[in-house]
Amino acid sequence: MDQEKTDRIVTKDNRVELQDSDAWDKLGYSFPTWRKWQILCVVFLIQVSINSNASMYANAVTGIHEKFGVTKQTARVPQLLFLVAYGFGCELWAPWSEEYGRWPIQQLSLFLVNMFQIPCALSKNYGTYVICRFLGGLSTAGGSVTLGVLADMWEPDEQEYAVAFLVLSSVGGSVIGTLIGGFVEAYLSLPWVFWMQLILGGFVQLVHLVCNPETRSTILLDREARRRRKTGEDPNCYGPNEIRTKRMSFKEFRTIFWRPFYMFFTEPIVLWLSLLSGFSDALIFTFLQSFQPVYEQWGFGTIGVHLAFLPLLIGYILSYLSYLPSIRHFRAKRRKDPNSVKPEARLWWLLFLAPLETIGLFGFAWTSLGPDYGIPWIATMIFSCMVGIANYAIYQSSIDYQTAAYGPYAASATGGNDLARDFLAGIAALYSTPMYTKIPGRPLEYASTILACMAILVTIPVYIVYKKGPEIREKSKFAQSLDKSREASKEKRRKSGVGRKDVIEEKWRKDSV
Repeated sequence: MDQEKTDRIVTKDNRVELQDSDAWDKLGYSFPTWRKWQILCVVFLIQVSINSNASMYANAVTGIHEKFGVTKQTARVPQLLFLVAYGFGCELWAPWSEEYGRWPIQQLSLFLVNMFQIPCALSKNYGTYVICRFLGGLSTAGGSVTLGVLADMWEPDEQEYAVAFLVLSSVGGSVIGTLIGGFVEAYLSLPWVFWMQLILGGFVQLVHLVCNPETRSTILLDREARRRRKTGEDPNCYGPNEIRTKRMSFKEFRTIFWRPFYMFFTEPIVLWLSLLSGFSDALIFTFLQSFQPVYEQWGFGTIGVHLAFLPLLIGYILSYLSYLPSIRHFRAKRRKDPNSVKPEARLWWLLFLAPLETIGLFGFAWTSLGPDYGIPWIATMIFSCMVGIANYAIYQSSIDYQTAAYGPYAASATGGNDLARDFLAGIAALYSTPMYTKIPGRPLEYASTILACMAILVTIPVYIVYKKGPEIREKSKFAQSLDKSREASKEKRRKSGVGRKDVIEEKWRKDSV
């Protein structure tokens, strides 16, 4: 594609650095729509595998308790360690995916996670689970890395459909893991809980190996620069990493790694939405423990209890589908007038769905009275479906809003969100069973009622952020950089004449001939 080279960077030794605007048609933004969604579907599978890995361990608790003679509470410690380590692992892997590319980092992460399943499956002592589950969580490159792949292919104003789809994999993966784990627990021995995770993880790694290309822009620019030098098209052209021969310094790594934690504690929006999202995720892992005593009242066995999670999955899917008209409406409005839609618009639909968390929890609590009070089992499932609708909406809107509000710092903002979700979910693995068994009187009803009251408190900030978000963002040095960054990027592409849909489609048509 012939285009005028503008704003080119020339080094002291007269080497020219290839810019995004010089090779826009080679970047992930210019992939055909079908290719973007094929890549995203594979990332979807990775997220399902990761979250299944986290939730399926619950089906090993009884087996570990019986085999090694530890209490069930002690047997849940490896689940806590996996989730907490996963929260930190997402941030640990993210800088390296920026440096070396998404593809090799995801492959390495999947390989390590799969390898740590083997010692668990062959374990002869309880300590193996503690060590390997912790290392498995730390090796998991989810969260910021998977969102990084998405950001490589869609610009912030075009990401909503992709974010909504990817969030479905994150919340749905936990339920899928529980469903699979129920059958494994009922019909197979303890090691098969981990062999099944290895089979799923190995399949996903193979699909990623075969189907997904690199999407990181700096890596693609390096490849294009080498191609141009080889063909003689531009013999003095070099990619960003070729110019910057010195790799990431420890100081740079520390800055990138620490930023999500810094934003979590200093940015009110990040803190409030992350705690809300974290509470919702912890709620699901609390449900993993509460469903058994609740549904045993109706005579549900192991399989029946785990099938009772299907309404949660149905709730996730319904919530995902409900977002599509809202996304379409605001995208059309933004295309007519880019300045007419503020980032807070991405919280609009959540204003209506967030109360379903409280309603669902109260309803679930008092329909848990059971058949002795003439209550059918389907009643609890209706309310758990409401909780699923709200849980998806909270995660989807908080991620989507933080992406829009923080621009170039979106990965760090959403990193705090992921950390809160995983950390609070890990803690839930320990307190949930005592909570549903030790409270005097009616433990099943009172425990869920307590959660419902907490839900009221944590959803209030949603309405505050929606109303006062612009004022809060004005005081944030991170959010203030958004408009400048986007305007500079748009102006650069405008001058270069790249990013035009007709030019890109013509390029892909020629390449396919």
